[in-house]
Amino acid sequence: MSDFNMDQLFDLVMFYGIKILMALAIYIIGKWIVGLAAKAMTSAMNKRDIDSTVAKFVGSIVYYIMFAFVIIAALSQLGIQTASVVAILGAAGLAVGFALQGTLSNFAAGVMIIILRPIKVGDFVEVAGAAGIVSEVAIFATTLHTGDNKTVILANASVMGSNIVNYSTQAERRVDLVVGVGYDSNIQQVKDELKAIAESEDRILHAKGITIGVSELADSSVNLVFRTWVKSADYWDVFFHLNERVKTRFDEVGIEIPYPQMQVHSNSQAA
Repeated sequence: MSDFNMDQLFDLVMFYGIKILMALAIYIIGKWIVGLAAKAMTSAMNKRDIDSTVAKFVGSIVYYIMFAFVIIAALSQLGIQTASVVAILGAAGLAVGFALQGTLSNFAAGVMIIILRPIKVGDFVEVAGAAGIVSEVAIFATTLHTGDNKTVILANASVMGSNIVNYSTQAERRVDLVVGVGYDSNIQQVKDELKAIAESEDRILHAKGITIGVSELADSSVNLVFRTWVKSADYWDVFFHLNERVKTRFDEVGIEIPYPQMQVHSNSQAA
């Protein structure tokens, strides 16, 4: 009887021992192959100059999907019904999904940002009420650095759910100024002075033309538009310089830049 029990025990150990060893082999070798495949895909995308964030994200997704199949294969080798395991994981995933709707929304938005690339690291953007240089585009949030060196972290759902103004996608930008002068000013003289100011600025792209014209007869001033084109990198320097140059030049030649005024007329009668 004891020999029979020992034989049974030996058979059981051999049977399940082999299954366990096979499952471990599937897990170890499968994990190694999955890692190599994910790295190879990431390396191939990097060689094709695909954005590093996109490459890492796709590599991670491929790794975890393939690794899930390795786990299922290893469990199947042990005789575990993987269909029930998949069903349990699916139910757990659904419950977690409801609990993390906001997080999943940010995740989905992050995927869209990475794939569609409306913004990328280094771009100067206005988005979701903030403006700054994009320093990081992650799966759940986007980070901006503002001009006064503040860090703004925006949920990706708010980024994709708002209008995105990207100032870095074009090599050239137009500088738009509105110059107000008094009604007594000579309009042709004003135009000539603005043209001379533009022609004296080397950073302006003169081949794209200069626009100077009366845009509005306002309450206290005649307003002219003064539009020039510059390289995007020179935008703010030229913007500030032109504003200063207009003021100093108009003071030199006696062109009035008026400020809002109100005239009050009073009719008084003797009692």
